[in-house]
Amino acid sequence: MVKTVLIADDSASVRLSVQLVLEGRHKELMVREAADGMDAVEKAKKLRPDLILLDLAMPRLNGAEAAYVLKNDMPETPVILFTMTDLNIGSMCAAIDIDFISKADGVPKLLERVDALFPN
Repeated sequence: MVKTVLIADDSASVRLSVQLVLEGRHKELMVREAADGMDAVEKAKKLRPDLILLDLAMPRLNGAEAAYVLKNDMPETPVILFTMTDLNIGSMCAAIDIDFISKADGVPKLLERVDALFPN
């Protein structure tokens, strides 16, 4: 069964890199992109993805603001804040009910979480 992942990051190269890694690991994934938080909210409401990956530092709506809106609208959809910013955001992520993975920890942690959500 095809699963949809929405990747929201203001860096096109990061979006492409994450897309290639995810599609290389999970052939059944369909990856969609958003360039900022507002774009992510609009696309998520239309696409109803199975997973949403958000960067924290994005224009219009940052990742935390977008996650808050999305979790209120789609509480069953997993949201992962995948970001370089690690400014003690664990409690904020817990309050919004989203996961946090630091880009500094690299793709292995992200793949581990995606593997758990979409077992082969």
